[in-house]
Amino acid sequence: MKILVTGGAGYIGSSTVSALMDIGHDVVILDSLVTGRREFVKDKCFYEGDVADKSLLDRIFTEHRDIDACIHFAALILVPESVRRPYHYYTENVCKSLALFNNLEMLGLSRIVFSSSASIYDMVPGFKVDESSPKNPQSPYARTKYIMEMVLEDICRATKLRSIALRYFNPIGADPSMRSGPYDPSPSHVMGKMVNVALGNEECFQITGVDWPTRDGSGIRDYIHVWDLARAHVLAVEKFDGVLAKAGQSYLPINLGTGNGVTVKELVAAFEQVWGSPINKVEAPPRPGDVAGAYADCTRAGELLGWKAKLSTAQGIADALKWTDTARKKMLGY
Repeated sequence: MKILVTGGAGYIGSSTVSALMDIGHDVVILDSLVTGRREFVKDKCFYEGDVADKSLLDRIFTEHRDIDACIHFAALILVPESVRRPYHYYTENVCKSLALFNNLEMLGLSRIVFSSSASIYDMVPGFKVDESSPKNPQSPYARTKYIMEMVLEDICRATKLRSIALRYFNPIGADPSMRSGPYDPSPSHVMGKMVNVALGNEECFQITGVDWPTRDGSGIRDYIHVWDLARAHVLAVEKFDGVLAKAGQSYLPINLGTGNGVTVKELVAAFEQVWGSPINKVEAPPRPGDVAGAYADCTRAGELLGWKAKLSTAQGIADALKWTDTARKKMLGY
């Protein structure tokens, strides 16, 4: 198959590109490089530009008439930033995605795998959520993902477009072959911050929010290795038609997680075990847009994609440390 991957120079996108190419799929990458890294698309079929640029998309499909599907990763993803800059997030994540989908339909492409988020879920007793669980996105970022899911559902009912929305929980780690990984030198996500503290790049790790109604007061998450996420995208495009046919739907959301809830304090303890010593840490109030959290019921992914997470939290931590200490420094100069 030949797959158009928007945002293929980003963290999850670049890992998915590698996973697709490893088993022989052709990949065409479209990325603006506003946040993505040029190093991740070196020697690949790459177009630099905006997903809403119709003329660029026309050119891509003129030069690659055999594109079978699009995986749409391109989006802004930082929750605190979305609280500060909601207009920017709605423009980038909603308006430009709408333009992309409209252009794809006009170009005759009907298969879209959409990068969604578990942040759209409401807090539920026990914190375990399946695809039908209540929704209550608490940040502009989360609302952009929920809006686009609703948009896609409506579009897929009315047009020839069809879509699988993959709801990610909390990605950690790096490509096990160290071809790509997290690249923000000042990360806002929990794993990046712990790695920076361990390596002496930051003074202290803040456990933001310790009064949530969880077993230890810290937020609960489902930490999934980025390579497991990448494998799920491969299966989603390979099995796309069969999955939707079996479900009897033109639009279908699917959770991607490990199925295990891990609190932030438990993740810190796991990190310290892998690292081999304690890290400096302090408790702090929650950040704007933070929520107690959730973890995944992945029954649907198993039944329809034949997928389940294989890599452990400890492996994700080890790969994050290896990437940051070696590959990232060599490739990105940090």
